[in-house]
Amino acid sequence: MTGTRRGDRRPAEGSPVARVCVDVPLPHLDRPFDYLVPDTLDADARPGVRVKVRFAGQLVDGWLLERVAESAHPKLAYLEKVVSPVPVLAPEVAELARAVADRYAGSLADVLRLAVPPRHARVEKDVTATDPAGAGATPPTATDPTPVDPRGWRDYPAGPAFLRALTAGRAPRAVWSALPGEDWADRYADAVAATVAGGRGAVVVVADARDLDRLDAALTAVLGTGRHACLSAAAGPARRYRAFLAARRGDVPVVIGTRAAMFAPVERLGLVAVWDDGDDLHAEPRAPYPHARDVLLTRAQLAGVAALVGGYARTAEAQLLVETGWAREVVADRATVRARMPAIAPTGDDPHLARDPGAASARLPSLAWTTARDALRADLPVLVQVPRRGYLPSVACADCRAPARCPHCAGPLGLPSAEGAPACRWCGRVAAAYACPECGGRRLRASVTGARRTAEELGRAFPGVPVRTSGREEVLATVPAGAGLVIATPGAEPVAEGGYGAVLLLDSWALLTRADLRAGEEALRRWLAAAALARPGSAGGRVVVVADGALAPVQALLRWDSAWFATRELAERRELGFPPAVRMASVTGVADAVADLLAGAALPDGAEVLGPVPADEGRERMLVRVPRARAAALAGALHAAAGQRSARKAADPVRLQIDPLSLF
Repeated sequence: MTGTRRGDRRPAEGSPVARVCVDVPLPHLDRPFDYLVPDTLDADARPGVRVKVRFAGQLVDGWLLERVAESAHPKLAYLEKVVSPVPVLAPEVAELARAVADRYAGSLADVLRLAVPPRHARVEKDVTATDPAGAGATPPTATDPTPVDPRGWRDYPAGPAFLRALTAGRAPRAVWSALPGEDWADRYADAVAATVAGGRGAVVVVADARDLDRLDAALTAVLGTGRHACLSAAAGPARRYRAFLAARRGDVPVVIGTRAAMFAPVERLGLVAVWDDGDDLHAEPRAPYPHARDVLLTRAQLAGVAALVGGYARTAEAQLLVETGWAREVVADRATVRARMPAIAPTGDDPHLARDPGAASARLPSLAWTTARDALRADLPVLVQVPRRGYLPSVACADCRAPARCPHCAGPLGLPSAEGAPACRWCGRVAAAYACPECGGRRLRASVTGARRTAEELGRAFPGVPVRTSGREEVLATVPAGAGLVIATPGAEPVAEGGYGAVLLLDSWALLTRADLRAGEEALRRWLAAAALARPGSAGGRVVVVADGALAPVQALLRWDSAWFATRELAERRELGFPPAVRMASVTGVADAVADLLAGAALPDGAEVLGPVPADEGRERMLVRVPRARAAALAGALHAAAGQRSARKAADPVRLQIDPLSLF
């Protein structure tokens, strides 16, 4: 859709001024710019379309936000082109994008790049050819909605009431703690079906493709085919854009997907939901680094719609929603939890290795080995969770346990294979004649054993038993019933038909001792996700965690009580002044650039500047902490300071992140 020659242009009648968000990633240009709409583009220049405009002498992309009658600027340039007459940016999404940009100290253009997928002209042509008017399907209107069968929601006292509220068109907000063995995808499908029965739409965000496939199958079974769209960057440009257009045109009332779906345009939105909000895949790695949970909660607040935050574990952020009264918790009573959960036992601080030589080689405590042996004898599969990928990330002296380091550069040594000599992971030199400088010992042991090495060792411990691995190279979705060992890294655990007879959680200290604010929360989340795959209580599933039973995350696992741990975690963060009890911003860059930005920022009263601490590649990081009530002021001050630097063309970039996942 082209424009006209410049000399022949005349302004359109009626609202001749277009307000455009120009796609320029500079903070000081984060505002709409006014352009005249030529009369030849009047019909196509609708709010939400992609346009081309002249900006600083160049032809750049933009989004037309609105048409108005007049501008405060006396002399305006004309729109050069309407790229496509399809209004891809919905007004509700534009409002949400502005709120997200303000919350994360970012620019609207950056958020719109995340919200609207790149145009695929062939897909757009095919879709508009089938429906030139662009009306799409008419979303369902339920004058007398039929209640949805609560099914598994009956196990939660507040569950059926939550579904009834969705069907009635109200806006309940729930934090759901799933029971062991719960088919979470079916429960989410029930909530979506209740929303659709009430004549409204839904957006559901999950962490990865495996979860998306499960939810896709569950929704298809409940709603039928063609009633929802799947939005995922992994689907490819054409399929993603086709799904996006289906939602934007109102062809489907429901959109599900990975974090790419958090901005999905849905008509008559009634529910936003996120599963397993503690998974770090929900955090967008591109500026301004929004988190899917927070985007969806912002959306629920702006649109006045229902919200559902669910998982086997509960994050401190979800607990804050409950404690502030923003959401209500949906949990089962303790009797139901005890009846559904598998038998869970810790091995203690210093467990004895099993007497079997193969088990000793595999580092299995006696309890873990006997639990796995009994499950295999009962012809049941066994899941072994190992918190590291690969072979041996690092090794230590087998006698004194001092870390084994390279004699040349002091880098960590690792074992590339079972028969290979130790080699440095920094300089690559082989240390075939390694001797411990502390005790002189020459034997090495794994500091943390990776999935492949664990598979080898367990294969020797249980000869004749099939061994499967699931991790970065190949992630299994399901495994068959019957005796077998499944070695998986966290997040890659496949579902076993009928559930696992035993789940072994190894190397737990590798999760608990990470230098991370969320180490305990993340360890519990990963343990619960794996333990939930065990056969439920009466069916005889057993879980063994190689850890001290007195530790708080282990106690929460033993009782299957993530709410208790989340309450404790949030209280500790309040005491220490960490998110989500406060708002914290991370400012990263070279030292002079960080100092320059902070010097120009009008930080709100009560702001506390912490640091600097080393970052990566010669950069440093400063942290700025404020009470939650001053969060908006902090984000605004940092964005304004970044705008000042970009306006004077400061050479060194600075990365701004609000409440980053990693603070250490």
